[in-house]
Amino acid sequence: MTATTQQHNQPSNRLIPVPEWNQHHTWPPQGGLRHLIFNKKTNGFASAFKRVGRRVLIDEAEFFACVDRQNQGGR
Repeated sequence: MTATTQQHNQPSNRLIPVPEWNQHHTWPPQGGLRHLIFNKKTNGFASAFKRVGRRVLIDEAEFFACVDRQNQGGR
C-alpha cells in the first residue's frame, strides 16, 4: 500500500458548507461566519476556510483550533 493510498483511508476533517454550519453548531451564527471569512487574512482564521469555486467550506477541526489559538493569545 502506498503512502497516497494510506492517506485517503485515514479519516479526514469534516468540511461544512457555510449555509449548513448551524445545523452542526450553534456558534457562530451564519452572519458571524461570513464576517470571519471576509476578514480571514487579518483575524487568524484563514486556515479554517477552504474555497471550492464560489463555495466556501469550513474545516471544522481547524476552525476550533483557530478559536483555541485566539484564546491562548489573549492570556
